[in-house]
Amino acid sequence: MKKAFTLLELMIVIVILGLLAALVVPNLIGQGERAKEKLVCVQMKSLKDALDSFKIEEGNYPTTEEGLKALIKNPNPQKYKNYPKGGFLGSDKLPKDPWGGDYIYVNNNGKIDIISLGADRKEGGEGENKDIRLSECQK
Repeated sequence: MKKAFTLLELMIVIVILGLLAALVVPNLIGQGERAKEKLVCVQMKSLKDALDSFKIEEGNYPTTEEGLKALIKNPNPQKYKNYPKGGFLGSDKLPKDPWGGDYIYVNNNGKIDIISLGADRKEGGEGENKDIRLSECQK
């Protein structure tokens, strides 16, 4: 006589696996987007630290027009005389957000903000498409 699983035993195993999947999968879905949001905040804080170093050396933040590129290359050698040779990031490229977009830098009379436009790279949006601002990361 051959030993094998009965149809009832196989169905019980399938039901148990289905229940386990129903419990585990919802917890895993969405973790990737949360990780990307956390990475955005880490990168923004790093950029903010570099901007603070720029301000300490030069007396003010770069203008909106000079942008974040001012952290890797001196935008105006006559204006920024204390600019370090290697820049403020230690890299010759600006970081991209996790969705491959550029960070937006705004200097409003010394009050700075850094913005990621999210997965859709457009203003506004919800979920993974929502804009993320430096001020939200500092809460």
